[in-house]
Amino acid sequence: MPGLRDLPSVDQLLQTPTAGGWVASFGRPLTLEALRLALAQARQDFPQTDTIPESAALLEQARQLLLDWTAPSLVPVINATGVVLHTNLGRAPLSRAAIQAMQDVAAGYSNLEYNLPAGKRGSRLVHAEALLQRLLGVEAALVVNNNAAAVLLALSALAKRRAVVISRSQLVEIGGGFRVPDVMKQSGAKLLEIGTTNRVHLADYEAALSEASPALVMRAHRSNFHILGFTAEPTLAEIAALAHQHNVPLVDDLGSGALLDTARYGLGHEPTVQESLAAGADLVCFSGDKLLGGPQAGIIVGRADLVARLRKHPLARAIRADKLCLAALSATLLHYLKDEAESWIPIWRSIAAAPESLQQRAQAWAEALGQGEVIAAQSTVGGGSLPGEMLPTFVLALAVASPNRLAERLRRATPPVIARLEEDRLIFDPRTVLPEQDSLLIDMIRRQLKPK
Repeated sequence: MPGLRDLPSVDQLLQTPTAGGWVASFGRPLTLEALRLALAQARQDFPQTDTIPESAALLEQARQLLLDWTAPSLVPVINATGVVLHTNLGRAPLSRAAIQAMQDVAAGYSNLEYNLPAGKRGSRLVHAEALLQRLLGVEAALVVNNNAAAVLLALSALAKRRAVVISRSQLVEIGGGFRVPDVMKQSGAKLLEIGTTNRVHLADYEAALSEASPALVMRAHRSNFHILGFTAEPTLAEIAALAHQHNVPLVDDLGSGALLDTARYGLGHEPTVQESLAAGADLVCFSGDKLLGGPQAGIIVGRADLVARLRKHPLARAIRADKLCLAALSATLLHYLKDEAESWIPIWRSIAAAPESLQQRAQAWAEALGQGEVIAAQSTVGGGSLPGEMLPTFVLALAVASPNRLAERLRRATPPVIARLEEDRLIFDPRTVLPEQDSLLIDMIRRQLKPK
């Protein structure tokens, strides 16, 4: 009758060729832990099963543990949803030049904080600043790790324990439950709310500026929703002119960071960084990984004296951008400087894609699979930008017995494929599938359509 004494020892399992290969691949400590856990599970199960697993079964259990422990949780996916800036899927894919720039500085040492001509310590802040100055005509620029950090730094450095005038219509919540007033309060600034949710007038700003002697006036662009109906709000230029009459700086939290006119692509107009600066904003804060199409970053541009105060603040070091971000951002900005953003930055290539070309790709998918229907549909920009704006597209619609089950299998594929469900059909939108992923997408769908 089998007993626990019949279980092989850890050492016996470790001496097998299979485990020996694991030691080379996963290291001895991790391999030992997996073998010990497999044996511990066998001992725990023995009173119920009254059986001793074979060595091969124990090794298989240990192998699965090793694979589970070492599998990356962050993996590339194929975005077939039609949402160009999909926050849950990492927002903007980077251009080849940006990826190459990251690889170049990651593979070895770099002059991140070293002044090569002078042969002494330098500053990481210069690497993207010159490009932003030339591109936007600003006096100074500063890059931090995201736009919320940029706003927090501006308020902490310029308005701690002082009032900041902001319209109630701009006290917005962004993704993940983060709210602009909470970020402002964290900085130590005192919110001076004016107007109402739907209406604010220049006289409200005038009263606040005259009575409260605030440190700043702030405008937060409502990039992820619209207020319609009985509304009123001064223009940014009017607010800036009034703030400057009172010698108070205006900070514009623009959010999405558009440098191109979205109206050129049949979308509503998204305010650009250039427009904010032209309207008189003293500092403009915006994201690097939204409509800019680069890495996650918070970018602050504007007056040199204000940026200098931000650089000296202790918080600036805590939220500074790393070398990979600066390399990718610099390469992305170069695309704009060379007037090639639409050709090389993936999100702009996607936004600019003609419906006819998308129809051809979707038809090619249907022919390769031998099934599915190509239908007219709509894509969206996403990423908290251009709410309600849609782009015409053509998609591959698959009608299968269980679209939810197919969607799940595709999510578990390698690489995972993320599609969308509409009217009991699985929808694949070529607008957000990179052209070089077409054959891989077809292969993944074909595999998951096979009976299991």
